[in-house]
Amino acid sequence: MSRETDDTYGEGTYCDSPEPSTTAPPYGAAGGPPYAECVLCREPTEYPESTKGATLCPVCAWQEAGRTACSG
Repeated sequence: MSRETDDTYGEGTYCDSPEPSTTAPPYGAAGGPPYAECVLCREPTEYPESTKGATLCPVCAWQEAGRTACSG
């Protein structure tokens, strides 16, 4: 059987995700909760303002994890 006639190689079936990606709306978007600021760079995080503790954006969290892992 060739690829052109085989239905398993239909267009778009390999990379389709089962659900659309969900990203956080921009800071202050209408209808969404206000997001906490990152304590390092002040960018909005994925956490609501009511989150207790030091909140980090994904970039700063990744950098902090790298610094912690390499600090012997």
